[in-house]
Amino acid sequence: MQLQDRKFTDVRTCGINPNHWYVVARSTEVRDRPIGIVLWKQAIVLFRDRAGKIHALEDRCPHRQVKLSEGKVAENAIECAYHGWQFGAEGNCVTVPYLGEKQKLPNCTIRDYPVRECNGFIWVFPGEGNSEDISPLDIPEWEHLNYIATVSTVDCPGHYSFLIENLMDMYHGHLHDNYQAWASAKLEKIEEARDRVDVRYEAQSYYRIDKIWSISQLFFPALRRLHPEPLDVSYVYPNWVSRLGDDFKIYCLFCPVSETQTRAYLLHFTSLNAFWRLHKLPVGFRRWVKNSLFGSAQKLLDGLVRQDVAMIEQEQQAYLQNPQRRTYELNPAIFSVQQLIRQQVEEGKYEKISNIS
Repeated sequence: MQLQDRKFTDVRTCGINPNHWYVVARSTEVRDRPIGIVLWKQAIVLFRDRAGKIHALEDRCPHRQVKLSEGKVAENAIECAYHGWQFGAEGNCVTVPYLGEKQKLPNCTIRDYPVRECNGFIWVFPGEGNSEDISPLDIPEWEHLNYIATVSTVDCPGHYSFLIENLMDMYHGHLHDNYQAWASAKLEKIEEARDRVDVRYEAQSYYRIDKIWSISQLFFPALRRLHPEPLDVSYVYPNWVSRLGDDFKIYCLFCPVSETQTRAYLLHFTSLNAFWRLHKLPVGFRRWVKNSLFGSAQKLLDGLVRQDVAMIEQEQQAYLQNPQRRTYELNPAIFSVQQLIRQQVEEGKYEKISNIS
């Protein structure tokens, strides 16, 4: 069966390809109580069993259809707040506290989702394909002692296509004023594949982390000096990866919620690879340095997010007011991104049909 060509499908109405791993929460967000999240219109409850292992279930009790995320964890099950029914990690009912002597447990189950915890995040696979055939996006810098991490949560009132287009289009640097890390971007090349779009810009970077004191550039704009650096951005469906020279690596991990809401996590890594003397110090000390400097670029990152989200909200509202109004796009990278979104949505539909047949 050939995938149909949906070249003219409105990208602002596209769903997702569910047969990928999506970040739904930071590991630190799920502790001793369940939390509810929404991944493309699917309400999911996350909870840890008594061993700390993470589980993901459909966020509803089949008894009265209330949210399980408002309940609590009981040993290795989740307990509904309404009547105390408990459901195990596979979604089956394991306890009804008032079950009669001659009554059997109700034969009701809720969906359980493949879930993994790695690199500081919880990932869910919402599709019907084989979750073992694909892996979550690798983030080696999360544990690497030579990288200092900062994380910013993005709650974006817009379709996820607006956010990924913003991230792939490096011509909007002037929006960010003192927060921007680059200037004078020039598109050099675009490479397209089945599940990714890679774009290279030549740009002028404000930062060069080559001496121990140069990290102060992150905090004092007056110390920054422009110099040429390659700026690589990639849409590795469904996430985004960027590298500015050798000093900075940035990820954006997507959790599309609906046609008008997107949650994402922006990860900023500052490299310490230039400091070779640091690498000879004891691992315990280097781990302490890494942990102590966690979030050191928070003001920078949150400022970027705040400005971008304000623009995306305007884009979304303008679209809702007049979906037929023409926009004028000059960056060919955006067309590549839109085409990839359409192709992935169609691929997800084809996978579902194949599994049913």
